[in-house]
Amino acid sequence: MFAETSHTIREWGDATFGEARDLTALVARARGEMDELEQALRAGDHAEAGREAADVVILLHRLVALLGMELSEQVDAKMQVNRARKWKAAGDGTGGHI
Repeated sequence: MFAETSHTIREWGDATFGEARDLTALVARARGEMDELEQALRAGDHAEAGREAADVVILLHRLVALLGMELSEQVDAKMQVNRARKWKAAGDGTGGHI
């Protein structure tokens, strides 16, 4: 099976939609996809929630590729930072660093 990368997703996005000149347009589109993800979760539609979550990640891959990076590498680096931090749980499955 073919494994997508930020680079391949950027190429697809550019070919399909044209080059993104304003990166904040990708952020706005991802925000809309997050709203659709929330709606799917509230409706209990797990399959649709998975697809909407993928849409968000695809947009993030494209954004990061346009910045000259690979999203998986950025996640790995950020998780290294997160693992070294102290955290306080909010009690709802989320929290923040202290």
